[in-house]
Amino acid sequence: MAKHLNKRDVEAIVNLIRGWSNNKLTWEAICHAAEPLVGKKPTRQSLSTHEAIVTAYKSAKASVKKGESRNTRPPSLKIAADRIMNLERQVAELKEQNREYKQLFAIWQYNAYKYGLREHQLNEALPKIDRERSDGAKR
Repeated sequence: MAKHLNKRDVEAIVNLIRGWSNNKLTWEAICHAAEPLVGKKPTRQSLSTHEAIVTAYKSAKASVKKGESRNTRPPSLKIAADRIMNLERQVAELKEQNREYKQLFAIWQYNAYKYGLREHQLNEALPKIDRERSDGAKR
């Protein structure tokens, strides 16, 4: 049975993919490597339902295709090189996410114009949440 992943599990798997040291990056390999992290072997389908995991996978796969290989260095420099590569992958993922947000914003902007929404309507504050009793009884 597939394991449902919580936020912590997803973040652990994303970090696993970002720090992937083997050139052979596949969903099956990620499932096997993620098993000790999450306690049960997740399926490819359960991994691919999380956008953060898919983005990390695509970014890592692209860097493998570009031929970015890990350097053989002494341990302290190797750790630094791994950290830099991890951060570069994270930056690439965030750039892609930012591009998607910009695209979504352009769609929202067009639809706001199309339906006659004005800037002051879009910037209107959210309604206050009433945290009082919900049964209507007075105290």
